[in-house]
Amino acid sequence: MSRLLDKYKSEVISAMTQKFSYSNVMQVPKLEKIVINIACGDAVGNAKVLESAMNDLTTIAGQKPVITRARKSLAAWKLRTGMPIGCKVTLRGRRMYEFLDKFMNVALPRVRDFRGVNRNSFDGRGNYAIGVKEQLIFPEIEYDKIDKIRGMDIIIVTTANTDEEAREFLALMGMPFAAT
Repeated sequence: MSRLLDKYKSEVISAMTQKFSYSNVMQVPKLEKIVINIACGDAVGNAKVLESAMNDLTTIAGQKPVITRARKSLAAWKLRTGMPIGCKVTLRGRRMYEFLDKFMNVALPRVRDFRGVNRNSFDGRGNYAIGVKEQLIFPEIEYDKIDKIRGMDIIIVTTANTDEEAREFLALMGMPFAAT
């Protein structure tokens, strides 16, 4: 089992129940899923770019991504509805906890000039979004084998009802929030 899941079961539930005075253990927020998305605008002109992004995402997440397609046509970008423009992967269960543990404890400290993640990137419903500028922060990616530095969006979906609950939950899980 994951170290993070054990921490959730032992420490997080009791601390959250105490702070927010939940009457039932099932009210305590938990992780639902993590979605990792890479958008490749270059994929319109070159299909190899998307293939490379998919390989990187497979290496990072340990799961095969799905191709995302354009919903609208944009003439300025030579984009038509249905064209492949990115890839995403949805992690649940054991893989989700392993990825989050690796992300918080290994990848984030490798970010240049890292002072913590933004405390305000919540959506109002208890979900947290973070943007990563380069895939090189993950230890599985080898610098010599990448063709281009790509960013990605990581969305952490929780069952929390408010941003305050989600912020406290992620902080107890070990998310390194920036000091205010």
